[in-house]
Amino acid sequence: MNPIERPSTRVAEAEERFEIQFPEGIPDEFDQDQEWCEVRLKGERRRIRFHDYDELYAIPGLYEQLFYDELKCDSPRVVCSCLADVLEAANVDPDDLRVLDVGAGNGIVGEELRSIGVDCIVGVDIIQEAAEAAERDRPGVYEDYKVLDFTALSKDDQRDLRERSFNCLLTVAALGFGDVPPGAFTAAFNLVEDGGYVAFNIKEDFIDHADETGFSGLIRRALEDGTLEMKRQRRYRHRMSIAGEPLYYVAMVAEKRRDLP
Repeated sequence: MNPIERPSTRVAEAEERFEIQFPEGIPDEFDQDQEWCEVRLKGERRRIRFHDYDELYAIPGLYEQLFYDELKCDSPRVVCSCLADVLEAANVDPDDLRVLDVGAGNGIVGEELRSIGVDCIVGVDIIQEAAEAAERDRPGVYEDYKVLDFTALSKDDQRDLRERSFNCLLTVAALGFGDVPPGAFTAAFNLVEDGGYVAFNIKEDFIDHADETGFSGLIRRALEDGTLEMKRQRRYRHRMSIAGEPLYYVAMVAEKRRDLP
């Protein structure tokens, strides 16, 4: 794997370094959501699947060393940079945004949003370990952080979220593998005011997929019927795979015209 320059995150620098080993001889059909590694913890090797986020977030520094130092993930920076470009072109002050960060994890995206000038950010994730990691790793980044399932929002949660009058939805590296299913994305999308922005990324393979029932079909229909108006689209390297191959994603920023059905 060729090293690529990227500044280490604050948490990765502050915590201990872990001994991480990736499996060898990975077959070509090995899918991204099947990836795993072994980590030495307290003298013993422990296998952790990449999508078992509760386990990753529970160990301070591991998530960022794994994805950002070892696998060179660049998605939070790229998606937020695309959003910043769209705001600049529209002469919109980032401080005017009220952002709903879905799949917020331990706050890396929130920190990137802060770096482009966004002040009002509410994070949401489905697992409690993510909220605890965000408070541990990046206290103060979020105005509020909620542990919610968007497919099963209570009336109180719906009311609270609507009262915040979000004008931007952002979700990074959470679409296409079931982490944020289409129904959850729709519920979050419909909390954003008309005329607001929607920024996200998705693996490029999913964009080309002909399945109209999944997330790619949802976005394709929204663009075709005018629910969304594309403002910025960029193909880029999301990160490296455990086999050392680049994984390409597409970052998108669009303007919302109306709710999804």
